[in-house]
Amino acid sequence: MIKNYIEAARLRTLPLSVSGIIVGSFIAASQNLFNWKICILALLTTVCFQVISNFANDYGDGVKGTDNEDRIGPKRTIQSGAISPKQMLKAIKISIAVTLIIAFALIYVSFGKEDFLNLTIFFLLGIASIVAAIKYTMGKKAYGYRGLGDLFVFLFFGLLSVCGSYYLYTKQLDYTIFLPAFSVGLLSVGVLNLNNMRDRESDIKSGKKTLTVKIGIEFSKYYHYYLLIASFLFAFLYVLIHYTSVYQFLFIIAYIPIFKHLITVYKNKIPKLLDPELKKLAISTFLFSILFGLGLILNN
Repeated sequence: MIKNYIEAARLRTLPLSVSGIIVGSFIAASQNLFNWKICILALLTTVCFQVISNFANDYGDGVKGTDNEDRIGPKRTIQSGAISPKQMLKAIKISIAVTLIIAFALIYVSFGKEDFLNLTIFFLLGIASIVAAIKYTMGKKAYGYRGLGDLFVFLFFGLLSVCGSYYLYTKQLDYTIFLPAFSVGLLSVGVLNLNNMRDRESDIKSGKKTLTVKIGIEFSKYYHYYLLIASFLFAFLYVLIHYTSVYQFLFIIAYIPIFKHLITVYKNKIPKLLDPELKKLAISTFLFSILFGLGLILNN
């Protein structure tokens, strides 16, 4: 049974989910404002958010019938019958409780009990993150079924993850921090768009109106190119603004497989063949976060 829940948690999605935290933490570290307690708690909180999202997606797509024999990706646990909808709902509730405890610890360690304003703001952001994770596919008004998944991924995986984690360390925001936040957000949206291109036909049949379903496969490809190229340009601009050493361009290495991936997407004619590209792009995003951060640290 535990194996089934681990499968539902989709561990391969976790590196992508923590990429923004890694970038925000490295930037804070480059300014000598790093704190290990904040880092560990932020990573744990983000992993918990992702697990809630994965459980909720399994449940939402499962009960709606979106996960069916037409779906190209690996079978989900409710789809296969390994976990019942009732059991998954219980797992979601437990995950939310654990997440709230860890998130509160993170906020308390970051701000203490005196900074009521920041405590309140970040607690509300934590609640918003949980709601966003659940409402992607669950409920009658699931935003993932209305083509809004891309926007929410950009906001939570990019802006909130990078800028939020940076603020936890520094208690301030520099406008340039939004540039790498845009990069991580756009790369994360790229992963979602790739997933939606792969599943477009089955989504059409099940009534899931993702952005890819709305704009078609060809425009989705162009959209994909713009997302990944723009992510590179924002990171490049951040380095130019703060340039002091060639080490800061280490992140370019991560874009070698990304640009190779773009060629694969350009040539693709069979959606099923996009499935291996999901893992490649997710790992490349994680690699970007590490190399981007190392470039800042080696620069000091």
